[in-house]
Amino acid sequence: MGMPADERLGLDIKRAEQTLIAAKQAAVRPAGLTVPQYATLFALADNPGISGAALARACLVTPQAMTVVLKNLEERGFIERSPHPWHRNVLETRLTEAGRAALKAADERAVVIERAIAGEFSAEEREQLRSLLARSAEAIARATLEL
Repeated sequence: MGMPADERLGLDIKRAEQTLIAAKQAAVRPAGLTVPQYATLFALADNPGISGAALARACLVTPQAMTVVLKNLEERGFIERSPHPWHRNVLETRLTEAGRAALKAADERAVVIERAIAGEFSAEEREQLRSLLARSAEAIARATLEL
């Protein structure tokens, strides 16, 4: 093996991610949402009119995956899409009242998880964790270029 198991951090990062996603899924399920749908509604709340491509970037999913999420949300009446006034090929996406209600219900539960995470760390530790995770992401991106 090229590196001892006890020196590898990828499994620890993956375990934390999977634990977070499972907890978030349990939190948003009673509101009738999946984690990607919740993330989309959350991003839309702060960015009304954002395009699907920009939403995909904000939610860290592929444009193809976002297309499916948006289709499902639109069919359920949680969002509405309309052509951009100047760029007719771009669809603006906005929350509906039903979408705001679903987001509110989901976020009331999801924030419990966020508070639990934040409560484990001091403000300084939270900033340090963000910095360490950002450095990890940058190192992964650099290593990927070397493959």
